[in-house]
Amino acid sequence: MTRVAEFKRRHVERYRQWLLERPAARGGPLHRHTVRDRLSKLRGFLRRLDEWDAADRPPRQLVFDSDFPIADEPLPRFLDDAAAAKLLAAARSDPDPFNRLAIEILARTGMRRSEMLGLTIDAVVQIGSAYWLRVPVGKMHTDRYVPLHPQLKTLLDDWLLHRPEGLRSNLLFTDHGRPVNASRIEAAVRKAAEQAGLGRVTPHQLRHTLATQAINRGMFLEAIAALLGHRSLSMTRVYARIADRTVADEYFAVSEKVEALYDAPRRLPADTEGSEMGKLRREMHRRMPGNGYCARPVEMDCHFESICESCTFFVTTIEFRPTLERQRDDAAAKGQVAREQIFDGLLSRLDQQAS
Repeated sequence: MTRVAEFKRRHVERYRQWLLERPAARGGPLHRHTVRDRLSKLRGFLRRLDEWDAADRPPRQLVFDSDFPIADEPLPRFLDDAAAAKLLAAARSDPDPFNRLAIEILARTGMRRSEMLGLTIDAVVQIGSAYWLRVPVGKMHTDRYVPLHPQLKTLLDDWLLHRPEGLRSNLLFTDHGRPVNASRIEAAVRKAAEQAGLGRVTPHQLRHTLATQAINRGMFLEAIAALLGHRSLSMTRVYARIADRTVADEYFAVSEKVEALYDAPRRLPADTEGSEMGKLRREMHRRMPGNGYCARPVEMDCHFESICESCTFFVTTIEFRPTLERQRDDAAAKGQVAREQIFDGLLSRLDQQAS
């Protein structure tokens, strides 16, 4: 092959197979994320040729979603309520005011470590009768405001009161006039975690913890996205998976006690769901989505009826492929990129199941 135009589908397939069989530097196969990255770069290169209308380009699409190995989607690591309370209690007993304030900010606002270090001395803003914390431009390149807890407001006021005068920097946190190193926050969290007997805890886990606490208590995804500074709900939906898991854990933890209640003697017939009633209830629940069905136990509430296709309990089969394709095409026609990606992912999953 001497020209890009001679690049064929078979070359992509051979390259993909070579990546899957190629040993990594430390032995064993390449990680799936590495394979995905290599294929993504190849697809990006071919797309650029199309965008530039290059004369020497392949005549058709050569890299498909089904070529990409399924990526791991681990749930964010968070602290349960008891562990979070222990961490805050340990932080409040720390004699270092920076350590106390840093953990309170991360735990109560969910901001990123870099965002906290970028706070300025005028970050506290009063709007009406409420106080807000202005989070500077960060990872998503957008300012945002987060509600300021009264206890955190008191700590910030005290910090500003004792801030050295004459500093040229307008940063809220400085170290001899210079920006505070991120490692200082990590050390503060690590110290509090050790004192609380929690093992290893990272600053970013406090962000995941706040989001999980919020969604488990009924906070809408849109509000959580605004709080965390997410541009897309797809970034926030991962916490819906966490909520499903934590609710399920709590449910099964008490299931024996619940079963004991329903196994009480002399139960009245009206208290028992008949087989036909159960079948009707399950079928109604199963048929709700038009392109698959939800495998969530009917005893568990679903707070995300409008995003079934992104739910971890969503199941689809090959019979729904035409519907999924129509939905994918509709999303593409309307320029709904995130929605198109959801249906592309489901179609790719069907392709992999069929192969």
